Amino acid sequence: MLEEIKAIIWKDLASELRTKEIFLSMFVFAVLTIIIFIFSIDLRVVNKGDVAPAAIWVAIVFSGTIGLNRSFLHELENDCLSGLMLSPMDRSSIYLGKTIGNLVYMLCMEAMILPVFILFFNLDVSVSLLLKLILVIFLGTLGFVSIGTLLSAMSMKLKAREIMLPILLCTLVIPIIIGSVKVTGSFLDSGGFSEATGWLKLIGAFDIIFLTASFMIFEHLIQE
Repeated sequence: MLEEIKAIIWKDLASELRTKEIFLSMFVFAVLTIIIFIFSIDLRVVNKGDVAPAAIWVAIVFSGTIGLNRSFLHELENDCLSGLMLSPMDRSSIYLGKTIGNLVYMLCMEAMILPVFILFFNLDVSVSLLLKLILVIFLGTLGFVSIGTLLSAMSMKLKAREIMLPILLCTLVIPIIIGSVKVTGSFLDSGGFSEATGWLKLIGAFDIIFLTASFMIFEHLIQE
């Protein structure tokens, strides 16, 4: 199963390295979102700690949705998905490979927009704060990608998949996004882990639920 997952990940990453379609569209959209936030508020009047957490997570969610919408695009061409289904591999390997691939795309994008976010909001970031931000971004992204990959597979053959995926995804990930915004805001306000423990547990719980449920459902979903 491990080799099958690695094959799926390598196929997706190699394809993305050639075209850079998903990554570039995600990165540009995320940066534009942050820029719009910056120019729509006056940081001399508004407390940046009240706006910055929302800005970074709106950028992550919207750009991530664009990437997930294109996650199974290559499988639709020439009916490649049928070829994967006919291959002697565990169907769950497709889900895990796709999920890890999407997670890599998003983490790379986030690694590039995080300095932009810090620079534009003029944040005083220490090593400790940076590590805390990386932790909450990783946990929030993991849950987002876990359920997002399943919904992307569910909606890939729908004519209105560009509309259905954002509606379904944004509805289901509300607890993770709210928790991530709260934790990010707490960290930016120089809060420690004690103030954010409850929200971190909530995010972790939903990560486990989404990942486990999606793993179990995917095999039956993909056969329909």
